[in-house]
Amino acid sequence: MPYFWLLSLGYMFWKYAYVPPSAIEAAMLVLTFVVFIPLYFASYWARGPQVLACMLAGCLIGTAWVHWNAGAGTFFIFACAMAAQIMHLRRAMLAIGGVIAIALLASLLVEQTQMRFLFLMPILTISLPVGIGSVMDARLRRSRQALVRKQEEVEHMATIAERERISRDLHDLLGHSLSLIALKAELAGKLVHRDLDACAREIGDIQASARQTLAEVRAAVSGYRESGLAHALASARASLAAASVELDERVERIALAPATEHVLALALREAVTNVVRHAGARRCTLSLAIEGGSVVLRIIDDGDRLQGGALRHGNGLSGMQERVAALGGRLALQVGAGLALELRVPAAVAGAAA
Repeated sequence: MPYFWLLSLGYMFWKYAYVPPSAIEAAMLVLTFVVFIPLYFASYWARGPQVLACMLAGCLIGTAWVHWNAGAGTFFIFACAMAAQIMHLRRAMLAIGGVIAIALLASLLVEQTQMRFLFLMPILTISLPVGIGSVMDARLRRSRQALVRKQEEVEHMATIAERERISRDLHDLLGHSLSLIALKAELAGKLVHRDLDACAREIGDIQASARQTLAEVRAAVSGYRESGLAHALASARASLAAASVELDERVERIALAPATEHVLALALREAVTNVVRHAGARRCTLSLAIEGGSVVLRIIDDGDRLQGGALRHGNGLSGMQERVAALGGRLALQVGAGLALELRVPAAVAGAAA
């Protein structure tokens, strides 16, 4: 389009269709184009005061020609179009008004009324629409570019969030499953010389758990995994039983949205993994119920994990908090005889997609 608009310089040649140019005038035409065309292209890259300088230079070229050629009004039209590079809308409109005012003053240099009319007619009828149209088109183009940049930022942030989600899920999956496998392998090692049948059963459980973990990891990496709460409960029972932790289970049947069930299942996995690996507990209470408009999951153990120091928030607890917060819920930890973990999710969220 910048090259297309240069055809507007044809206004300068209307006169010469009737009156041949003198040698001096022809030389001035060549010099004018040599100066103006680079100035015109430079205006597309100009910013701030440089834009006003380009516009003023265009007006001066037009003023220099107004006495000899009525087609000089085209330079004022170009000057109005250059206002597109002014970012501030009000300043761009004022600049266009200033160009038209200079053109009106320049018209006073034309002695003949008819030539003055021919000079002013394209300026008064074309320059304002061209200037406003160029300004609005430039603003629209800049808005589109900003929107594209925002979309790229959103896509980048979504990619980072997805990576973090997969990282959290893999941590929860592998931490729980590998803990279960390690416990069963330790138990099998103890039974190998005492009860071969029991040892074989434990080895079979290890194989099944390894296959299940591999399938879940593959699904998690693909981004399509939905951890079921029922499976998480069954896995929790097996893990606690293998670690000789007595389980007191009080779970109500509640219709849950897939996203909520996914968060609760992962929280249950992480909490049970912590009980098995770090708590040294003998008893664990697990409850799931609706209280005060919220779905509440509680995992309470009687372990002594805090005897060596303060509770440390690792990747598992941090990931759990982030997932719960995304659903508008909250996670609370209370230290007593053991550790009590309470997870609350709004019931409206829980049943929204059920």
